[in-house]
Amino acid sequence: MRIITFISSVAGLLLSFHSSDAADLPNFVWLTSEDNSVHFSRIYSEAGISMPAIEGLAEHGLIFEHAFSNAPVCSVARTTLLAGAHAPRIGTQYHRRSKLVPMPDNGRMYPWYLQQAGYYTSNNSKTDYNVVTDGGWDDSSPNAIWRNRQAGQPFMHVQNTALTHESSLHFSREEMNMTANKTPSDSVTLFPYFPDTPTFRYTHARYLDNHVRVDNYFADYIAMLEEDGVLDDTFIFYFGDHGGVLPRGKGYAYENGLHVPLVIYVPKNWKHLVDAEYGSRIEGFVSFIDFAPTILNLAGIDIPPHMDGRPFLGTGVSMEEVNRRNEVFSYADRFDEKIDHVRALRKGNLKYIRNYQPFNVDALFNEYRYRMLAYAEWWDLYRAGSLDATQKQFFEPRPAEQLFDLSDDPFETTNLAKDPAYAGVLSEMRQKLNSRVKSINDLSMFPESMLFTEAFDDPVSFGRQNSARIASLVDIADLSLQSFDDVAADIAIALESEDPWMRYWGLIVLSSFREEAHTFIETARRIATEDRENLVRLRAAEFLGLVQAENPAPYLIEALRTANNEMEAVLILNTIVLLQDFHGHQIEVSSDIFPSQWLSNGQSNLTLRLDHLNR
Repeated sequence: MRIITFISSVAGLLLSFHSSDAADLPNFVWLTSEDNSVHFSRIYSEAGISMPAIEGLAEHGLIFEHAFSNAPVCSVARTTLLAGAHAPRIGTQYHRRSKLVPMPDNGRMYPWYLQQAGYYTSNNSKTDYNVVTDGGWDDSSPNAIWRNRQAGQPFMHVQNTALTHESSLHFSREEMNMTANKTPSDSVTLFPYFPDTPTFRYTHARYLDNHVRVDNYFADYIAMLEEDGVLDDTFIFYFGDHGGVLPRGKGYAYENGLHVPLVIYVPKNWKHLVDAEYGSRIEGFVSFIDFAPTILNLAGIDIPPHMDGRPFLGTGVSMEEVNRRNEVFSYADRFDEKIDHVRALRKGNLKYIRNYQPFNVDALFNEYRYRMLAYAEWWDLYRAGSLDATQKQFFEPRPAEQLFDLSDDPFETTNLAKDPAYAGVLSEMRQKLNSRVKSINDLSMFPESMLFTEAFDDPVSFGRQNSARIASLVDIADLSLQSFDDVAADIAIALESEDPWMRYWGLIVLSSFREEAHTFIETARRIATEDRENLVRLRAAEFLGLVQAENPAPYLIEALRTANNEMEAVLILNTIVLLQDFHGHQIEVSSDIFPSQWLSNGQSNLTLRLDHLNR
């Protein structure tokens, strides 16, 4: 019987030893399901599917209503968990990294601290970190399990499954037509921004089926803990490693990409460390920066200073205080070859999204995303003019600011940023996010190619040394939030700055205003030809292309020819894809202009961009 006996009754939790046999330290198990938001489990949504094993954990534990990954993609999210620190502060915000960076301030990843306290640490088996790791796991392999520890040794174990991973939805049209799901397609509730087609219904139903497979998979591991007689001493965390994975989920700073399930089983021998009753639903906001501090606090280990998060369980933590927490900060940057720059702040049911490059579209091509039939079909329907206003938002430029009231609009389709009734709320959320970005020395105010050469050897020190500079760049970027007439003079000043990245952001602001900024066309032409910094010339050419002043191809090809590194070339190609796919420019790019070593990997971000442009 796969679903273990503890599910049906708390009274059934009588294992082979009693409380007098309790271990000196609690054990920890993390059960992580990949690419999984709250929208698919019946614990959180009537439209979700039942997961009996996880529901059993909840009966003897806690359900967190507001748990979030700080990033909507794997390597960034996992590194946030590992370090307990915000990725844009420590240089780990890009998926996947162009260079591994050191842990911040000589800190260590959280399992290392557990090791020092005598724990056996095992990870089965995904890593995908963006930091250099030095020690921490006793065993990180497909064979890792807590059973390999010494007798009586406390343990921390991570068990990961890819059964709900994005790749599970990379099926062919033939497979779709020949393989039936257990969940009927006509029973699913589609998200409001999806077209109602057989493809989308089948994909959604298949993803619900995958959750049942995940539940069965984790039931086996819960049963192993019971068999080993350690359940009464083991905190079990079940959570998604970030949101997803239907289109507009994974990779996007919307709730479907960030809001994850979190169920924590509380062992009876360590119930005194948790200030809440079994079965409680916790309203307070927690995010991935808080997970490592929480584990360390439960183990009685001091939280190292490099961690940004706060514990939400353990000694000294009041659940009354946790339930007052109502803010979470999130970020989205590069995802493979697709580059964007988005920050988000949720406070209660209000969600503010700052699109620093609002001329971008969410749907910008990403080869891995578009392997999914639903993605490809959605794109085809958009080009055919077959989508309604809500469904086609995904393919259109975003405003610089988006504000959503999730109590009325849980799927973030109605932007309230221009609604006078929300003017005060918008101002407050804008200032809060602005302060957050500045306080962490958000490194994404510089392009990744520059960070690659100048910052990634010690990102945190670089951020501190450039704190005032970063704040100035944020202020220039925020000129796009005012009326053009009010800020035109400030933009002109930025474009004449000695700092190339102030000129860079001044041009991004021009592109944010698009046609309103037509008076700067001649200035942009001069910059596109004469500026000393290649990426400043790129942004000038991008503006000229967006406002249809001319075909920017000559400027862009020259920028590719003079690219200083492969990452810089990818950034330029990102702009070319945007201008070609969404603004009608034909820009032919030959692979001959790149050094041969940049083309040696047929699946590199550069070659993926080239393949798309030349198909």
